Amino acid sequence: MKAFFDSLRAAVDNLRLALGTFLGNPLRSLLTLLGIVIGVTTVITMMALIEGLRLKVNKDLSQLGANTFMVSKWPSGFGRINWQKYARRPDLTIEDSRAIKEACPSVNSVGSSDDEGGQKIATSNEETRPSVRVVGATPEYLDTSGITIATGRFFTDTEALDGRNVAVVGVDVSELLFPGTDPLNHEIRIKGRTFTIIGVLQRRGSFLGMVSMDNLVIMPLRTFQPLYGKNRSLDINVQALTPELVSKAQDEVSNLLRRRRDVGPQEEDNFEVVTNESMTQSFNQLSQVISIAGFGVCLLSLVVGGIGILNIMLVSVTERTKEIGIRKALGARKRRILGQFATEAVILALVGGVIGVAVGFGLAFLGRWMLGFPTVVPPWAVALSLGMSSGVGLIFGIYPAARAAKLDPVEAMRSE
Repeated sequence: MKAFFDSLRAAVDNLRLALGTFLGNPLRSLLTLLGIVIGVTTVITMMALIEGLRLKVNKDLSQLGANTFMVSKWPSGFGRINWQKYARRPDLTIEDSRAIKEACPSVNSVGSSDDEGGQKIATSNEETRPSVRVVGATPEYLDTSGITIATGRFFTDTEALDGRNVAVVGVDVSELLFPGTDPLNHEIRIKGRTFTIIGVLQRRGSFLGMVSMDNLVIMPLRTFQPLYGKNRSLDINVQALTPELVSKAQDEVSNLLRRRRDVGPQEEDNFEVVTNESMTQSFNQLSQVISIAGFGVCLLSLVVGGIGILNIMLVSVTERTKEIGIRKALGARKRRILGQFATEAVILALVGGVIGVAVGFGLAFLGRWMLGFPTVVPPWAVALSLGMSSGVGLIFGIYPAARAAKLDPVEAMRSE
């Protein structure tokens, strides 16, 4: 028990001496810790952004429904994609959509759609920026895309077959063109053609906190195609009968399309089946790359900070040589001197880590408050950052501490 209390008292003394050293030279200490502060701030900020985006992706994808998936000519994902390869694929057509509905027993509903971004929507008094996404869709799009009607209705089968000039608008378009007014039955103009608004979508917010999902207009596919072209590949949204049948429905759809498109047994699909899981996996791959880059910057900054700690601890040993000699002459052991200076280095680095965590939290808050980025600081990132900074302090503080512990007490007391 006595040995335990002696060790505890020694640890408290080392902590007190370390804090005294830091407070005695605060400016020099803070400048020394700049590398560690930058490194920890980088980790906290990057992890807050990635974690926030991960949660936002899961939330946004959950709106699509647990029993839906999409078939597309184009892949979903991030990074370098050979677009020329995918451009050579045959287009998906409305006939493919009908075949899926008729031949796949696990499928409940199939919707087809095409879209064109960067469009301008106008009324007699107002006009949007050329940033609206115009979607042409079949009536089944309502059930298979995760959208919900807030007021009004979606277009009917008859309106879709006839190619009527009716439209359902997102909240952003509605609020900009008809501020404070119910937009139902009002008219808008798209590429010189007049459309009657029959419904307004429920607000969905932004995807990844960056792209608004409410800045769109939906019209019947047969109305969309004369405006933007018929020779375009469609996206096919598929809803399985139940969430448990999603995997079976995907297999049925894939097998059907491979037969329809004459894909050989050893050939890869010339279409993409996009699911919530595949999109999440693509995002996770991107986040891993960002995390690796962030940790690279962090490690570089921590090494710079560690060199600073090594330097300041060597200076501290030189400045306190006489003090070390007196302590050793009074009976202080090498282990006590080693522990004192190692503790000082760790505390110094830990202070830098705490400052970096605080700055990282501040940047994450500013990103969420001012720029609208979804940022969430995970607790493990804080623990990892503090652990890494403390480890750097220990590694780079060992040599100065060992040098102090090896000083000869007689020679040390003679020093000026």
